[in-house]
Amino acid sequence: MASPKTPRSAARKTPAAKTAAARTTAAGTTAAGTTAAGGAAGTPATGAATAKKSTAAKKTTAAKKAAAVKKSTATKKTTATKKTTAAKKAVAVKKSTATKKTTAAKKATAASGKAVTAKRTAAGGKSAAGAEVKSPAASTAKPESRTALVRRARRINRELADVYPYAHPELDFLNPFQLLVATVLSAQTTDLRVNQTTPALFARYPTPEDMAAAVPEELEELIRPTGFFRAKAKSLIGLSKALRDDFGGEVPGRLKDLVTLPGVGRKTAFVVLGNAFGVPGITVDTHFMRLARRWRWTAQEDPVKIEAEVAEIFPKSEWTMLSHRVIFHGRRICHARKPACGACPITHLCPSYGEGETDPEKAKKLLKYEMGGFPGQRLNPPPDYPGRPAPPMGAG
Repeated sequence: MASPKTPRSAARKTPAAKTAAARTTAAGTTAAGTTAAGGAAGTPATGAATAKKSTAAKKTTAAKKAAAVKKSTATKKTTATKKTTAAKKAVAVKKSTATKKTTAAKKATAASGKAVTAKRTAAGGKSAAGAEVKSPAASTAKPESRTALVRRARRINRELADVYPYAHPELDFLNPFQLLVATVLSAQTTDLRVNQTTPALFARYPTPEDMAAAVPEELEELIRPTGFFRAKAKSLIGLSKALRDDFGGEVPGRLKDLVTLPGVGRKTAFVVLGNAFGVPGITVDTHFMRLARRWRWTAQEDPVKIEAEVAEIFPKSEWTMLSHRVIFHGRRICHARKPACGACPITHLCPSYGEGETDPEKAKKLLKYEMGGFPGQRLNPPPDYPGRPAPPMGAG
């Protein structure tokens, strides 16, 4: 039995089929060749792509490095900024602390001022005359101007003149030589003790010539009550010899001559010039120095500097009497340890009011000499002196 013929086998046997088959084969061969050619041509393309990838990779690496560098720089900048910020905060904290301390100090000062004011108010806030006390230091917050200081100082001088119209040198003397000797003896002691000592001294040595010839031991014994008697005896004999030899036995009336004498300084010289020769001068003793500072006339400690600053405040014609008034007030009311503030007539002008006893009754018990009803310092006071003369040495 013959096998059935398939379309394929039939086609192969026909010329048309053979031709189609040949064409198909040729086409397949061409396609294969094309594929092969394409495969051969693909090798250079692949190299170019690889080169491109390598270049891209390098660029990526460079970009990453640049980014890393930028990041590192940014990190450094951030760190520096943080440090700067921390430093600024530290400075701000210090400033804040300093400001707080300053504020606290100001508050403490203000509280202290209020306490002083309250103390004055509690004490009555009145002077001995009953007038309301208004201290310049308490009544104004601004520093006192130079003009205000001068006006206040001169007003103090005028009011002290009303209180002590009899102010005078509190040493007994009859001539310039006696005043010079008494002033030298008054160092480190009271005028009262000097006045009790000089009667016997001047009876024994009435002139510079007599004192220049004195036996040191005998002179020392006479002036022993005044203290430092050996040094003082040496000065008295020395200045007496200088007066005898260089000035014809007379006390000179010039400052530059007086200060050349043994034991004589500016204070002693101005006492002699002002009270024996009428030459104006400021006597800066311990009382004058104390009150000049309490009244804010000066802040100096050196007597010569105090003298110079006070001299600029007052006219020269007032210097001698100003000295007497201030010293009188210092001895009688404005004492060194316990000022009698409650009995002071110039509290309204005093920036140091309240340093002493402000109660009027207690303050009155602190007054001395004629202000307290006691004898003065002179055995022979001037006629207008309102108090009692001092007793001589040894009197009850």
